[in-house]
Amino acid sequence: MNMFQNQQTGNSSNSNRAMVPEAKQALNNMKYEIANELGINLKQGYNGDLPSRQAGYIGGYMVKRLIENAERSMAGSTGTQQ
Repeated sequence: MNMFQNQQTGNSSNSNRAMVPEAKQALNNMKYEIANELGINLKQGYNGDLPSRQAGYIGGYMVKRLIENAERSMAGSTGTQQ
């Protein structure tokens, strides 16, 4: 069963587990760094009182930065520089 079939059948045994456990701390650090850059007060632990708009900003910027890093990495691995 592939990843998408697993999600569609409702089997959530892997749904909230990091594919690369070592990356969890790096992503957490990125989250706090981006929140700080955006001027959003993100606390350690529970942030359920954070408006969804602000949480969305943080998540959106995380995705944007991850994509930029992947593009830079792929461009560097092929020997072409932009």
